Amino acid sequence: MPVLDRQAPASEPSGPPRPTLPPSLQGLPPRSVPEVAPTPLQRHYINLSAIVLVCGAVAITALNLGARLGDPLIKLCVAIAAPLLVITTADAIVRIWRSAWAWMPVDAGKGWFRLAWVAVSLIGLAALVLASIIVLLA
Repeated sequence: MPVLDRQAPASEPSGPPRPTLPPSLQGLPPRSVPEVAPTPLQRHYINLSAIVLVCGAVAITALNLGARLGDPLIKLCVAIAAPLLVITTADAIVRIWRSAWAWMPVDAGKGWFRLAWVAVSLIGLAALVLASIIVLLA
């Protein structure tokens, strides 16, 4: 897979000149804000998520075929997937957090919306940890 390097923000002197918008987009609020720094796991996010996806599919299939939460296959899938899902979710929360503060000076409404998603993501992360503990102790 090719590696895509980040471009410097247009406001930096070393970056490319700021592109001009077509007439149909001029005067409209910005649709995006550049991300200036990658999160720690950004290069590995898809690979880690793929492992979680496979473990989840195996566990759900086993449960649909009659396995119980305490069965070794289910516990193995949770033991592999849960830590990876926790760290990828935490990495995503960092990205949302940074995005929220990048949007605040541009469009406070979009910034606050992203901060609401940070709160929802933290609640989901806590639920994930609790569910994982329940399965591993079953």
